[in-house]
Amino acid sequence: MRLAALVSGGKDSLYAAYLASKEHEIAYVISMVSENPASYMFHFPNIHLVKTQASLMGIPLIEKKTKGEKELELDDLEDAIASIKGDIDGVVTGALASSYQKVRIDSICKRHDLLSIAPLWHRNPEEYLHAALADGFEIIYVAVAAPPLDEKWLGRKLDEKAIEELVQLNLRHGIHIGGEGGELDSLVLDCPMFMKKIKVVHAEKHWNEKERNGTYDIKEIDLVDK
Repeated sequence: MRLAALVSGGKDSLYAAYLASKEHEIAYVISMVSENPASYMFHFPNIHLVKTQASLMGIPLIEKKTKGEKELELDDLEDAIASIKGDIDGVVTGALASSYQKVRIDSICKRHDLLSIAPLWHRNPEEYLHAALADGFEIIYVAVAAPPLDEKWLGRKLDEKAIEELVQLNLRHGIHIGGEGGELDSLVLDCPMFMKKIKVVHAEKHWNEKERNGTYDIKEIDLVDK
């Protein structure tokens, strides 16, 4: 089947696309560029880099801007999907545990006679993170929004030690290991689908000590051979 992948730039959407690509063709990347950092549906940090990721995969990009207003942003997503529905059989997303997101995407796909595919749905997050690393994904964290996570996580690479810490944070504080509750946002720098790696040349950390949240805003990158 030919699928469109809804890609945020982070680990969930790209790992889901990677898993789907083993059996299907990823024909398009859909990127929703939200003006609202607190969007209910769409990832915000470093969304501009999805264009680079799509290019590294050699897949056409459908980029759609949205104001990120609750429920109304779904109309923008539906417009993006409808624009290519004659050329695809379904949509693949990185939904892990959020029924809010999955139910709405399922509904859009149903209205347009498309399959909604979510390879990570209800998968054990700890197991999935180990699998992503084993499959060659290089991932960093680019946003933090839940105590006791601190600014040290901004720009931090996901590795086995980080997974161990996330497991402990989950046990002690209820932090979702996969960041599904918005506790952590990520960015994929490399994966098997990329022709080259993304190297961060310059980034700025922005940390709000009072609200205990922050972002890692990437300003300059380089592409390096594998």
